[in-house]
Amino acid sequence: MRLLSTQLLAGTVAGTLLVAASAAAQDRSDWPDNFTVGTASQGGTYFVYGSGWANLIADELDISGGGEVTGGPNQNLALVHTGDLALGLTTMGPAAEALAGESPLAPGIPMDNVCALFPMYETPFSITALADSGIESIADIPDGASIGFGPAASTSDTYFPAILEELGVDFERRNGGWNDLGGQLQDGLIDVIAFAAGIPIPAVSQLEVQTDINIVEFTEEEQAKVLEAFPVSPFNIPASTYQTLEEDARAVSMWNFTIAGCDLPEDFVYEITKLSMENNDKMLDVHRSAATSIPENIQYNTVLPFHPGAVRWYEENGYEIPDDLKL
Repeated sequence: MRLLSTQLLAGTVAGTLLVAASAAAQDRSDWPDNFTVGTASQGGTYFVYGSGWANLIADELDISGGGEVTGGPNQNLALVHTGDLALGLTTMGPAAEALAGESPLAPGIPMDNVCALFPMYETPFSITALADSGIESIADIPDGASIGFGPAASTSDTYFPAILEELGVDFERRNGGWNDLGGQLQDGLIDVIAFAAGIPIPAVSQLEVQTDINIVEFTEEEQAKVLEAFPVSPFNIPASTYQTLEEDARAVSMWNFTIAGCDLPEDFVYEITKLSMENNDKMLDVHRSAATSIPENIQYNTVLPFHPGAVRWYEENGYEIPDDLKL
């Protein structure tokens, strides 16, 4: 009797799985044939995180896709808005500007076809210089110093120059990919790199293996001044992040979220959100900054509406999305 019951149960489960699999196949009828995730320049965390996340989606959902090098958050917002990219990564500051029609890439055009999916991590604003430069604090940066701010229109390039100007630093602005700027710093072609990227930043990790560097922190007074003037939060870079650090380094940060075109199929985005939020171990294999890529951190998006597919997963799992962040 027990054997018969077990066989019946197994048959029922198998049948249920077949029905579920069939339903899932039917749900894919309006899915895109492929997808691309907008990241940023090579050598930065966006590229590593975004490319790894794209590969995870492609492998687990059996759909062709990958990451693409872009100019970073501002460009990703624009490309997702126009439908040139399905998915992307962005920062909350540029997202607020883009939604209000204040993007430096398309002033006057509200980018309202961009929806949030899930939180990634905080982007610390940090400064790196060669140890033999003598630059150990922001006050040590000499007048006229050449500072690399990452790709043009990136989060770093958008906010860090204004932050340093607020702190009284006089500088010459340089742009480029993080790997390229790291090489320029090592060759003495620039004096400082002002990073806004998830940690550990691959370019910094590579630099400290090849030469001695200083990771310059904000003083308490400098941090307070920046917090008052910009949409950032206090942050400490843990000493364990880099070999160079002997103790936590004071900084400021801004949250990052993955984004999608609001017109993407709900079921497609639901499955992406489900995969990303229910498999943090696999996300950590992509990049260790994904430790904060968890649903509890959706509270840090107060700007972009969540995609209906993402809303469905959150609400099914007991997370509340404010009405003003639903389409």
